[in-house]
Amino acid sequence: MSTVRRAALVLAAFTVSAVALTACGPTGDDAAGGAGKPTASPTKPTTPPTSPGKKPSGGSGGPSSDPDHAVFPCSTFDVTFAANLAEPTTSSYLLKITNKAAKACKVLGHPVVTFGDLDGQATERGEAPGIEDAIRLEPGQSAYAGLMGGANDGTGRTVHSIAMTMNTESDLAQTPLTASTPGLYVSPARNSVTAWVNNVEDALSL
Repeated sequence: MSTVRRAALVLAAFTVSAVALTACGPTGDDAAGGAGKPTASPTKPTTPPTSPGKKPSGGSGGPSSDPDHAVFPCSTFDVTFAANLAEPTTSSYLLKITNKAAKACKVLGHPVVTFGDLDGQATERGEAPGIEDAIRLEPGQSAYAGLMGGANDGTGRTVHSIAMTMNTESDLAQTPLTASTPGLYVSPARNSVTAWVNNVEDALSL
């Protein structure tokens, strides 16, 4: 074979090999991670949609931290009631309620006291704390109020029992609780009652 022909065959074989390598190898874009092949972008965390008017839990819309938030006013359904003679000369009585329920309640204002079969009720003596400062009565705990009687001046009547309902600042219908009050003299504008307090001394001195 002539030298010229041999050189031509070698050049042709080299050209074919170079073309094959180019076809099998990666393209410039593929090798460099370019636009020829899409790449995955980082996934961003998504926040669940919030319903209209609903605040995320743990914020201001969560449960109240106020321990009195769910404590309702005491009614006659929650307490027992007793009256004990405190001062014979003035016919004054110590009123006592005790929480008989299984949960706490708030004692509001003054007791509403009526006298036997007489019309009217005891007038309120002194100021009562607001609802935010009302006595929180836990199960088994008691609160007290002082009922002022009066000397027999011939203008009134003696009664032997009283009835009491609680101030609930609502239209809740209550069953009055009764207590025996032997010799309690009731006269116009003289019988008054203090607000509920958490000790005997204050109830009898207000």
